[in-house]
Amino acid sequence: DLSYAAKHAGVVQMGSLLPARRARGPNEPGGIKFGLFGDIIQADRKHPNDPARASLEVVGAGVMLFDQIWLGSYMSGGVGFTQYATAAYTDNILDEFTYYGMDYVKDKYGYDFTKPGENMVKPTQDIVNDIATEVALNGMEQYEQFPTLMEDHFGGSQRAGVLAAACGLSTSIATGNSNSGLNAWYLCMLLHKEGWSRLGFSGYDLQDQCGSANSLAIRPDEGAVG
Repeated sequence: DLSYAAKHAGVVQMGSLLPARRARGPNEPGGIKFGLFGDIIQADRKHPNDPARASLEVVGAGVMLFDQIWLGSYMSGGVGFTQYATAAYTDNILDEFTYYGMDYVKDKYGYDFTKPGENMVKPTQDIVNDIATEVALNGMEQYEQFPTLMEDHFGGSQRAGVLAAACGLSTSIATGNSNSGLNAWYLCMLLHKEGWSRLGFSGYDLQDQCGSANSLAIRPDEGAVG
């Protein structure tokens, strides 16, 4: 069912029509509004003492709707997005990288992620650098150590997305600051490029290498944090 729906998104009926100037038919992936999408995801209610698990559920739902269906099927019309989107919610690989980050934060900074809100780590650039670097290098070492892991995530975009997501989740959960997580995502992209000389296909050489500056610009301070 997963494979069929991902490759033939037209069989999935969802949401409401987009505005007339944008709508193409009765089955519009854009019809699921952000507020409704947030209500659909109940992970934080089901796992109140595990923000990592709750966040991973959000990632899984997000890449399914916005990357696979919206970007992949609606915008670009191809099936390539399926490959790197599914990497974020199958095989527990992103889960493993993220929980490594949670353990690292607990061991080094004393923050117990199962008790969210208590003794959070201060979101400084040094903290972002430390957590993101540790999680990124751990993930890259895992890819190099286990050939089947590299075979599963056979594309550069898959590895770039999964590594960066683990860095972003680990940092934002530790600090309680979404913008620090965003900065960690982009730092991971730079570390990845520095270590392996490439990220993914052409797009990754554009926006994902200029995001560090954007995440520290004035715009996030005006209310668009994270």
